[in-house]
Amino acid sequence: MRVLLQRCRTANVTIDDEVIAEIPAGLCLLVGFTHGDSEKEVVALANKIVGLRIFEDSEGKMNLSIQEVGGQILSVSQFTLYADARKGRRPSFTDSLASDKAEGLYRLFNQKLEELGLEVETGVFGADMDISLVNQGPVTFMLDSNELVK
Repeated sequence: MRVLLQRCRTANVTIDDEVIAEIPAGLCLLVGFTHGDSEKEVVALANKIVGLRIFEDSEGKMNLSIQEVGGQILSVSQFTLYADARKGRRPSFTDSLASDKAEGLYRLFNQKLEELGLEVETGVFGADMDISLVNQGPVTFMLDSNELVK
């Protein structure tokens, strides 16, 4: 499981010129799954995201979590996080989990974030979406369950 996390001042998802999800400030998450991912990876990454101290305190140091600043989450499914572009000019997506399995894990991930006390807005799984955000900092992290779950 991979999550590209961006600290943002605002973020939204638009489908066919209609805003379907929006947050005022917090984190925009692009979320992807691969073969072998399970609830174990989902729980580990949800806990990691909630606890990350990547928001600035009164001294301008990244020392506060999303919960401490009252931020929200915009979570968007993103199978291309597992693209393999090493060969040729067209990326391969064979490392991306099949959509029927990935959708269940994506829903579980968002549910776990909510259970941890966060307000979560989502895109539409599998839809063609436009994502807009103002990346604050910029602060961007790539989280990979292979590096966090042993």
